[in-house]
Amino acid sequence: MASTVSQWNMLWEAGQFRRRYFDEEDLPAPLRRVTERGDVNVIFLPRTRTRYYEYAPLFHLLPRAALKRHGLPLLRAGQWPFLMQTGRIEEHLPADFAKRLARAWAGTVWCHLMPQYKSPISAFTANDPIRLLAHNLDYWVPPVTDVIQDLLSDSPESPNGVAPGPVRLEDGSVLQGAIGANPRKGTDAWRGEEQAAEVVRWTVEAADADGRLRGILDAVRSHRCEDDFSDRWSGAREDFERKIYKTRSKVKVRFVELPDSIPVHGPENEVIGRTLCSDFMALLDERDRTVVVLLSSGITSLTQVASIMGYSNHSAVSKRLDKIRQLAARALA
Repeated sequence: MASTVSQWNMLWEAGQFRRRYFDEEDLPAPLRRVTERGDVNVIFLPRTRTRYYEYAPLFHLLPRAALKRHGLPLLRAGQWPFLMQTGRIEEHLPADFAKRLARAWAGTVWCHLMPQYKSPISAFTANDPIRLLAHNLDYWVPPVTDVIQDLLSDSPESPNGVAPGPVRLEDGSVLQGAIGANPRKGTDAWRGEEQAAEVVRWTVEAADADGRLRGILDAVRSHRCEDDFSDRWSGAREDFERKIYKTRSKVKVRFVELPDSIPVHGPENEVIGRTLCSDFMALLDERDRTVVVLLSSGITSLTQVASIMGYSNHSAVSKRLDKIRQLAARALA
């Protein structure tokens, strides 16, 4: 079983076609069940309590200082792809290895996610979306795998005498999308903290290959609210507060004449001469009055009102606006 798993994982360049290198009777039953699903690109890893083998590529990118700071052991170089278990690795890892690794990785990758601010990760609350993304190890495994494959693709081929060409199946047909070639020689994907730091940067770029990561980061930064920040000062918080106060300083008070409105006497009305004055604003709390003032000042977008008031989206503003309408209907009916 172990030998077959090693052979399977070493065929990483074959991708989803690797099952075609094996005769069905040569595969153990668990592997055979996987091949029955068709051409799927999978690798096999041992299931462990700490999930070390799943997260090993991320672990071995961390600098020594990060490992020591989070109470993680200094281990020798890892292996990719997984070939076989070497020693009893679980005995050297803490029980909460995955949690410690998540904190260490988040701290390492943070500067790439928030490059425009000199804001440490501790300047944000635990529920901040970008901070949650940085801690999600499962999110980072696919991009770091892509980077490792790109690095190893530059390794020289082994001299096995295989001329590159189409792959023919037993029935004589050609396997579409596949090219037969010599396997590549093993080598170091990275060595030392300087190269590891470069791989971390490439991993972030690989995660944003389709622009989705950049879209997520831009969306979060554009809809910050006060609850995203901790009590610690940061450049990001200063920029957020400057934007809020600067926007609010532009609010102007306007007196709008409503000639078509029907004057209604009520307990909040008083007559001065022949003019009826209604102090409806006194019925609203501070946040509701803010909504009315912003809308009266020429801001017509509920999303913009929500941004000024520190909400993450316009839902809260819409609810407040419905409440104001209902209150106005009762007070001015």
